[in-house]
Amino acid sequence: MNPTEDQIYVIIFSTLFLGGLMSTFVVAMVFIHRQRQAQNKQRLEQIKSEHEKTLLNIENEIQQETLTHVGRELHDNIGQLLSLAKLYLGSSKAEKQAEGRETINQVITEVRALSKNLNLDWVESLTIPEFIEQQLEKIASTGHCKVELEKGDVSLNFLPKDHKLVLIRVVQEILNNAIKHATPDFIKVQIYLQNERHIIEIKDDGKGFDTTVASDGSGMYNLKKRMETIGGEFQITSSVGNGTLIHLLLPN
Repeated sequence: MNPTEDQIYVIIFSTLFLGGLMSTFVVAMVFIHRQRQAQNKQRLEQIKSEHEKTLLNIENEIQQETLTHVGRELHDNIGQLLSLAKLYLGSSKAEKQAEGRETINQVITEVRALSKNLNLDWVESLTIPEFIEQQLEKIASTGHCKVELEKGDVSLNFLPKDHKLVLIRVVQEILNNAIKHATPDFIKVQIYLQNERHIIEIKDDGKGFDTTVASDGSGMYNLKKRMETIGGEFQITSSVGNGTLIHLLLPN
């Protein structure tokens, strides 16, 4: 039986309708895809901008601390050494003049060490475990508390310079916060590999605090954001009277 004229019109109309619907769907999908691409690009640019801003802030902070340290060393250490050298070299005794020359050599060594600290080249020559060890030794030397470092054979040499800078500042801030606010008797740092991810664990037996209570400062938020800029994570567990446990999950 041949189709009637009405049936033919229905078939043609249905075909055109479905074709138009499919075309609209394809156009909509293309539009959504491009919109998502634009959003992803904007997000990537925002992340890049935040990363660069974080690096700039960290470099400025480290350089400011370095300049403060250099100023102290020039006044308290090198200044005194030069005064001693002047006294020794002004003496008529040969042994005193020899001590003066030796003191001058010591001054030269100290100045070279300070000049090295004026830039951030040391970041590339220093591993994260070595930096943490130095920081813990400084804390121990003050007599504030006992310290311990477990690092095994982990060097974290895979981290690029900018990531190391961020991590150095985060670790430094965590240790400073522990000494300043928690007044612990013991601080322990562990560096280990878990589920193919490197982790730095920092634990103290200090006063602790309630993590559910909003703080007046933005310290913990800044530490979290800084870890995110390098693709890492910041996790904290603490309660009043039970110390603080922090995990820094490094980027793969």
